Amino acid sequence: MALTVTLVSAEQEVWHGEASLVVARSLEGEIGFMVGHEPVLAILAEGQVRITQPDGTKVIADAQDGFLSMADNEVTIVAGHAVLAS
Repeated sequence: MALTVTLVSAEQEVWHGEASLVVARSLEGEIGFMVGHEPVLAILAEGQVRITQPDGTKVIADAQDGFLSMADNEVTIVAGHAVLAS
């Protein structure tokens, strides 16, 4: 089983797929999500979103100004601005 992750900015969908781990920064500090994590709603702080896919591939995005939520193994990150890191 894997997490379903959606990362969107005000302009577009930045990334969507499955992950084994998602780490993002909230106003309270970094938070990591794995399958089975309890529901969370938090304000997104400026920083990197790190997504580890089930095969170990890592996706990194810079994001700011928004919120993140986790419920039923679905992570949604809505940012005012987000881009994949090169």
